[in-house]
Amino acid sequence: MTGTRYKSGGGVQGWNLQRKLTSRVANFIAYTMFNPKASDLTGSFRLYKKSVLTKIIPLVKSRGYVFQMEIIVRAQYMGYSIEEVPITFVDRIFGDSKIGANEIVGYLQGCIDLFLDV
Repeated sequence: MTGTRYKSGGGVQGWNLQRKLTSRVANFIAYTMFNPKASDLTGSFRLYKKSVLTKIIPLVKSRGYVFQMEIIVRAQYMGYSIEEVPITFVDRIFGDSKIGANEIVGYLQGCIDLFLDV
């Protein structure tokens, strides 16, 4: 099961335009490359069955932001069903987002690597 910010009843609070755009573009790239059944591949609210994770985790190669997307893509390609529930993501009160140029380049490279691997 995955939480989605992009279905009716979901959303984000406290994000600036740049952060919203970054998330939407990252999901668009993944959607274009993998045609996932899930609408929010970059979110991090997930619930997995242990039996599913034990089959997928040994195949996972990515780290960081790509990790969440890779698990969903691999699960779908392995024939597992993915249920979505709407969530509202509220921005952190303390600290800053870690998304910067290095993370964006890493995400794009991770998408390409996964595309070549599945």
